[in-house]
Amino acid sequence: MAGILQPLKVLTVAPRTKHTATVIFIHGLGDTGHGWKPVADMFQTDQALSHVKWILPHSPIRAVTANMGMEMPSWFDIASFGFDSVEDEKGMLETVGLLEQLVSQEVESGISPSRIVLGGFSQGGAMSLLTGLTMKPKLASIVCLSGWLPLREKIKSMMSPHATSLPIFWGHGVLDPLIKYVFATSSVEVMEKQLGMKVTRNPGMDEKDKRVGPIPTDGGIVFNSYDGVGHFTLQKELDDVRDWIKQVLPKTE
Repeated sequence: MAGILQPLKVLTVAPRTKHTATVIFIHGLGDTGHGWKPVADMFQTDQALSHVKWILPHSPIRAVTANMGMEMPSWFDIASFGFDSVEDEKGMLETVGLLEQLVSQEVESGISPSRIVLGGFSQGGAMSLLTGLTMKPKLASIVCLSGWLPLREKIKSMMSPHATSLPIFWGHGVLDPLIKYVFATSSVEVMEKQLGMKVTRNPGMDEKDKRVGPIPTDGGIVFNSYDGVGHFTLQKELDDVRDWIKQVLPKTE
């Protein structure tokens, strides 16, 4: 299906030392890859992540029903921000195919899937989950920020055999007015009770709280809740993501 679509245009942030790992990070609705370049640039200043290449894809432009049909960058159509309508499965699966192409290109260039992290924010977070859980190669990790689990009624039948052993970092603001906190917690509950994934919950985190602990060796979700945070990221959450990536993509000689 994705073969008939135009490949994604991307913004690339090159590693500062020998390239041995890649992060593909997917923006949210109405944004572009440029919106996350400052984060990639910030992470690149950390010597422990200088080996990481960042790929920041730009979504196609499409009409979004929930925004009165206006055309904007979007990975799939959204019928309602209440997320109580039929999901755009066709659009989602087309995007999965396009993201799988990006992973395949990295693998063909010599980067093992086990050295690739797929992450995203909001709509991009939903796509990182759907792609990472269903694609054949096992990635190093999935990072979902302010997202939700799409196609939850059928994803169990779509999952790859290794999906339950994938380490997943999930961060969500408790006061998120758009992708409501309950969407995240109910998604995690589905993944725990229906998909069989282990979950570690770190509720009510603020700037004083301990950052990311050890990565689950046998996979599972680390779910961090951030008090007072809406539909955005804050430095504390980005620091947690950076600590996570350091563990799942350690620097190699």
